[in-house]
Amino acid sequence: MSAEAADREAATSSRPCTPPQTSWFEFLLEEALLEQHLQKPSPDPPPVELIVQFLEQASKPSVNEQNQVQPPPDNKRNRILKLLALKVAAHLKWDLDVLEKSLSVPVLNMLLNELLCISKVPPGTKHVDVDLAGLPPTTAMAILLYNRWAIRTIVQSSFPVKQVKPGPPQLNVMNQMQQEKELTDNILKVLKEQAADSILVLEGALKLNKDLYVHTIRTLDLLAMEPGMVNGETESSTAGLKISAEEIQCQVCYDLGAVYFQQGSTNAAVHEKAKEMFFKTKELIAKNGSSSLHFTIDEERLAGYCQACGVLTLSSDDTSQQATPYSQIHRCMKSGSYQDIVNIFLEDNLTLSLPVQFRQSVLRELFQKSQQGSDALDEVCFKVCVCNTVCDVLQGRTVDVQFCQLFLKPSKEKIDFLLEVCSKSLNLENASEALKRKMAAFLKNLCLGLEDLQLVFMISSHELFMKLLKDDERKLLIDQMRKRSPRINLCTKPVASFYDIPASASVNIGQLEHQLILSVDPWRIRQILIELHGMTSERQFWTISNKWEVPNVYGNVILGIKDSLTRDLVYILMAKGLHCCAIKDFVHAKQLFAACLELVTEFSPKLRQVMLNEMLLLDIYTHEAGPGASGERPPSDLISRVRGYLEMRVPDIPLRQVIAEECVAFLLNWCENEYLTMQVPLPLVQTNPYVKLGQLLAATCKELPGPKESRRTAKDLWEVVVQICSVSNQHKRGNDGRVSLIKHRESTLGIMYSLQSVDFEAVAVTVKELVSYALTINANNHFWLIIQADIYFATNQYSAALHYYLQAGAVCSDFFNKMVPPDVYTDQVIKRMIKCCSLLNCHTQVAILCQFLREVDYKTAFKALQEQNSHDAMDSYYEYIWDVTILEYLTYLHHKRGETDKRQIAIKAIGQTELNASNPEDVLQLAAQRRKKKFLQAMAKLYF
Repeated sequence: MSAEAADREAATSSRPCTPPQTSWFEFLLEEALLEQHLQKPSPDPPPVELIVQFLEQASKPSVNEQNQVQPPPDNKRNRILKLLALKVAAHLKWDLDVLEKSLSVPVLNMLLNELLCISKVPPGTKHVDVDLAGLPPTTAMAILLYNRWAIRTIVQSSFPVKQVKPGPPQLNVMNQMQQEKELTDNILKVLKEQAADSILVLEGALKLNKDLYVHTIRTLDLLAMEPGMVNGETESSTAGLKISAEEIQCQVCYDLGAVYFQQGSTNAAVHEKAKEMFFKTKELIAKNGSSSLHFTIDEERLAGYCQACGVLTLSSDDTSQQATPYSQIHRCMKSGSYQDIVNIFLEDNLTLSLPVQFRQSVLRELFQKSQQGSDALDEVCFKVCVCNTVCDVLQGRTVDVQFCQLFLKPSKEKIDFLLEVCSKSLNLENASEALKRKMAAFLKNLCLGLEDLQLVFMISSHELFMKLLKDDERKLLIDQMRKRSPRINLCTKPVASFYDIPASASVNIGQLEHQLILSVDPWRIRQILIELHGMTSERQFWTISNKWEVPNVYGNVILGIKDSLTRDLVYILMAKGLHCCAIKDFVHAKQLFAACLELVTEFSPKLRQVMLNEMLLLDIYTHEAGPGASGERPPSDLISRVRGYLEMRVPDIPLRQVIAEECVAFLLNWCENEYLTMQVPLPLVQTNPYVKLGQLLAATCKELPGPKESRRTAKDLWEVVVQICSVSNQHKRGNDGRVSLIKHRESTLGIMYSLQSVDFEAVAVTVKELVSYALTINANNHFWLIIQADIYFATNQYSAALHYYLQAGAVCSDFFNKMVPPDVYTDQVIKRMIKCCSLLNCHTQVAILCQFLREVDYKTAFKALQEQNSHDAMDSYYEYIWDVTILEYLTYLHHKRGETDKRQIAIKAIGQTELNASNPEDVLQLAAQRRKKKFLQAMAKLYF
């Protein structure tokens, strides 16, 4: 040890902290020694225990002349002692990890409260009501430090603590430990009561986008020197240790993630928030490094949290890469925007920035989601697998077995997407010869593995294939395929002559037809049709693909066009546009519709209006899938066009039912309730059933916030829904082939006001779809959950019905820790739960539920207990019975059957003092409530 270090150690260790007989002069000398120690160029860290000593001295109670204990006096000595404690913490840069390891909860609570006081936070102020953005940086940072510590202390208190083996008992030590434990418990109780507020404060801190400052020794000195100082409160400046906004974000995300993780064991939404916070923490550490000015994050514990939450994070080798693609994929997985994941992978096939392990982990997660019942994910899994496979091919890796499995049943759509990925993943102008050879070999092997001649032709006639393989290589491939399988005959004239020069006219027509099928460029389509009509006038080229579908209501008008070239062109442009619209390729759909509109404007006002209507529907779809998905309101001109369509009165215009449906739905989605209820023309309501239904829906939405008795419109709406499902058992299809929502009626309104026989199956389907959708929007609405349970009950799915009855009670009672409201568990609901348990042969559960009724149903309970073929835990449920009459009947029943052990269990249950009939009513009610809670929680674990 150096002399200088020894001197410093001696100065620190030999200096007592304000001993009882120290004079005021000596006390000030102690302060000066501490100042000198802290201001050295490289001082040894002062012992954290100094904080304890300073605060203990400052908080000692005083005794007056009458020997009465008084609170610590607010004098200069005590203020300086508190200031010294703050200086030691400032020297440690307010590192909570260091402070928490060395200071008890009461001492750290006292220290941080002094920091709040000196930072101008008035005592008693609720931090959640304070706008952090409008506070001085040091004040905002003090509030953040306190609430971070509060959350961390709550989380830490939930961990099991290893008990220290006690030494020889010492009465004074034990008393001191007991006092400290009681004080700690009281502080923890207050912190837990304020936990929700602390979480809100930290969530608000995430919205701050500015640097903050924390007090240093220098700023604390400035505070002490100001003449206007009162108990540490001052009008100080914002000087201090600068903490960057990203550092603040990182530590707050980590602390919030820890508390969300603690709360998320029973709440899936909170668990997702924990996952998001840990991901953001990992991302910030990867971006800025783990070193910080005044805090450290335990990266091993963070890694454990991430693993427990299933967070997709960067590996240690990937920290140098930008986090943006990872965060994008994480958000897409969370929001279900799976097509965006495909697009990200497709773009990355050019840059190759994502590690192969990460790509595989995303695909595995998608496969797991698919296997859990999401059939819509099958296509996404295939597309991601194709992107990964092409990436593997370009990087010289073998083709994965998953790709081979997914390609066991190839189709035109699969081949189309594969060729699209191959084309977008290889820039032919800049690609090396090695990459071109790898891609060519992959396509050749793919052709050799296909047996369908049409699929082989799709690949071999593709532009990429033609550029990658030379003529002799293509001929060699044909020979190989001929030898491989006698079933595939490539000697047929159209295919074999594809490689022959010169080509016959029929082959040229076939090639052009194939290009016509694949092209989505309106001007290329026009060019191909001109060439085809120049070769032959006998063909109707709009018929060459069975995928080209135009609604009958339009087809009759289009096929009436006399000029065959114009007829083919209009039909094909519209069919391709509708197809692109269906697959959400809105860019190509708009190009095709615009070209068709320009064409028909020259000769057909009727078709011009048709195209304007279809372009309106396309614009609705485009907005809903784009800006509307993020909550952005549609432009005013789009809303005006939608209103204009509904009010349109042009005669003899073919109309598609779906456009009216989507227009009304569009106005409802964007809360145009005022227009639908007050401004829509009356003749339109009387003649358009969709507008009438939309008007009722809008009126119901407007009155929802009001009292229940004012919801007359809701009743009107339901009567209309029932009327829609009446009269006919057959759903009639419109001219465009769609099933009508509102069935055909003789009345022009489409809704009859003389009620006839109701199609109950149609009503049931409507309710099921409505409830299913409502639960995707609000999964914790107990009324929807009860209705879902009733649906399962009515369809004899009793286990599922119990699941939803229990879930409805759980969400409105904090998992049965509070009493379930009586308007949720009505007698009718309890009776249905009883019937479910009875039909599931859970007879003991039936008897217990009979107690839940306003009047105990002893007849049903006794009958259930007589059943000996019970599938539930029987006597292990006796602890949940509080009705003495039922317990006495059980005792009699087991005695009669000679079941001694079970009789003893029932007798033990009766003998509990809290069930004594002489007890006050509130004691009996409390006993019943406790057993209800435990029973319902046990049932929930069984059926959830």
